[in-house]
Amino acid sequence: MNHETPKSEKPDQQPSAAQTRTRPGRPDRAGVITAALTLAACGGLVLYALLSPGGEEKEKKHTAPAASVTYEVTGTGTADITYQARSESGKATVVKAATLPWRKTVPVPLGRSPVVTIVLGERGGQARCAVAVRGRHLQSATASGDFGRATCTGVLPSADTGPDRADAAAG
Repeated sequence: MNHETPKSEKPDQQPSAAQTRTRPGRPDRAGVITAALTLAACGGLVLYALLSPGGEEKEKKHTAPAASVTYEVTGTGTADITYQARSESGKATVVKAATLPWRKTVPVPLGRSPVVTIVLGERGGQARCAVAVRGRHLQSATASGDFGRATCTGVLPSADTGPDRADAAAG
């Protein structure tokens, strides 16, 4: 007397992993769940990136309005050049033994004075500095002789008066 029931008659038996993989048309539940979770995580990251403020916006909030300033040094040979540009610390930029002619356009915060200083080397010579704000000439000066020096400067309005006043100061 055999009391065993055949395998096909057991209603509570689950199919094996090998049987599940071989059934066409029925997706693997674990794979579907993993794909859904991955898609949800990616969507969350995209949403976060779109809704959170970017680094550029933070930088823009902290920068002061500025005017475009062109520094120019003409002559021959080399000179040490020091000039003011956008700098929160207010430190000047120094270019040692710059080959002349030299030209640089930089933003200078409103309220700061655009300034360029040239120092000739021991061989001397002659060089001329010039400052222009938004294309309008403000000042020029000439350095000559051994270790000759010249400084050119201008005036920009304070940040309170706005960028339109920089044009008036330059004219």
